[in-house]
Amino acid sequence: MKKYSYLCSPESVSQRSRRDIMLLTLGKIRNLPLLAVLTFAVVAPRVVWAQFVVDTSEISIAKGSLLISEILFNPEGDGADYVELYNATSDSISLQGVNLVRWTDGALHRFHALPAHSVPPYDYVCLTTDAADVRAHFTVRHPDKLVELPSMPPYYNTSGTVIVALDDSTIIDRFDYTETMHSPMLRSVEGVSLERRSFFIETQQPSNWSSAASTAGYGTPTARNSQSAEFLYVTDDFTLNTDLISPDNDGYNDWLDITYRLSDSHLHASIIIYDITGHAVRHLMSNALLGTEGTVSWDGLDDRGHRCPRGSYVVLIDVCDANGRCQRSKRSVNVY
Repeated sequence: MKKYSYLCSPESVSQRSRRDIMLLTLGKIRNLPLLAVLTFAVVAPRVVWAQFVVDTSEISIAKGSLLISEILFNPEGDGADYVELYNATSDSISLQGVNLVRWTDGALHRFHALPAHSVPPYDYVCLTTDAADVRAHFTVRHPDKLVELPSMPPYYNTSGTVIVALDDSTIIDRFDYTETMHSPMLRSVEGVSLERRSFFIETQQPSNWSSAASTAGYGTPTARNSQSAEFLYVTDDFTLNTDLISPDNDGYNDWLDITYRLSDSHLHASIIIYDITGHAVRHLMSNALLGTEGTVSWDGLDDRGHRCPRGSYVVLIDVCDANGRCQRSKRSVNVY
């Protein structure tokens, strides 16, 4: 159920019943059963304020409402594949009547029915045949959104097709993937998921997909994608939360947080802390694949786990793309 409030201007308020006005107003938005009228008032000539409750359980799933968000098609060893879906609407969607479908010889071949699991608005559900295996290999932030199925279509390591369809064969979303969509800088793509970067770009756009970031464990089942590109308006940069840390566990400036927001999803970075003599004291990151946003933290310790002496330090950030082009930036921080 959901409550709606609208101002409506029916052709003739005086000639219509209250229910007729509600249905007229609601009909302009969507065809849903009216459950109850909460408020009804004529606020101006030919203008009506209507507040009512409708039954949203019968909302039909249309193309673009349930989107493919992430897929692991080449798990480590004999591990399980997974497919993550995203509810791109403002209403909860039941997966009853929705299927993962095998695509063979240019046609829908076998339907694998999904359970009547409800996906909240703007939220995720991750589907797999072995939830325990997914939890063993990835950080599952929302276990209740990891749904185990008795069977799924086969998703081959080199290429394949993910199809989400209704019982009547209406295709809700489709993604044709290949392993070449992974970052060329990865030595191995085994155990690395492909993540969708934006829900506002077509599913089939190859540039809308990227390898999950190493900093996110190479996969983000049930959670927001590490390679999300919804922050493209933010200027590429690395920022520090402070220029002075005192790592004494007193709760004040104990950590240096290096936050990044990037528009390129194929960037690798090395972040090293140097003392004033030019000696590298702490390697925070070494040629790691970044997500489009994240945070790397320094606790004021060196690589041996010893507290660094008071003084000035340099944070050296080296970032490279798939073509070998690199950019270096430096930040200063003081340890007190």
